[in-house]
Amino acid sequence: MKAKRSWVAFARGMAGVVVVLAIWEIFARSGMFSTAMTPPLGSVANTMWGMLADNSLFENAGATLMRVFIGMLVSFAIALPLGVLMARYWVAERIFLPVLSVLLPIPSLAWVPLFVLWFGIGNFATILVVVYASMFPLVFATWTGVRAVNPLWLRAATVMGADEATLFRKVIWPGALPYIITGLRLSFGRAWIGVIGGELLASPELGLGEVIFNAKEYLQAGVMLSTLIAIGVIGVFFERFVFQKLEEVTVRRWGMVAGQEP
Repeated sequence: MKAKRSWVAFARGMAGVVVVLAIWEIFARSGMFSTAMTPPLGSVANTMWGMLADNSLFENAGATLMRVFIGMLVSFAIALPLGVLMARYWVAERIFLPVLSVLLPIPSLAWVPLFVLWFGIGNFATILVVVYASMFPLVFATWTGVRAVNPLWLRAATVMGADEATLFRKVIWPGALPYIITGLRLSFGRAWIGVIGGELLASPELGLGEVIFNAKEYLQAGVMLSTLIAIGVIGVFFERFVFQKLEEVTVRRWGMVAGQEP
């Protein structure tokens, strides 16, 4: 039954994709714009195949993913202790929460000109964009998750002699983990958006955003569309087959889906 529902959902999703592709094909062949600006699907497919054949798409996607992973690793190293600190100590919450609330509405791309001015163009400025973009969901998810841990568990562990390190490892971390996984999922989405914008503006040597920027200079619409498709496919892959599965396994591991139909 579950497999049937999955296939139905997949078919509905594919139907939506087919409709969008059909609309694009009609628009591309309508004559409203030159086919150089709105290439038909066949031309886009040929361009993408060429980018796959010469490994340029893989090379640039690898560079982009490297920046995302480094940025998220740095973000995690900052956000996890900060979120725990804010949840466990009200003084830290009073100090950091107003700062985070002010920074949160500022788009990550708004910092790119300053990062470039301070650190120059290239990888470092782009990775900083990723760190900024991905940090806030992780901080707030960790903060919420630690606050959601049952206080009775904390008191019981304390009474039994658990120190702060044991308390975190045995009680706080397992209780907050489902929230942290959800925060990672949201952070990756923000990081994926931020890294493409950062590559567009910070001009590193390789990257999917840099491919789009260079293709724009030479009016290579097929290259831009092929790269956009690759960005979407990679984003969906990590969203559906990495973070969503990780979230489901974590939630099931801690018994938060009890009573649901298997």
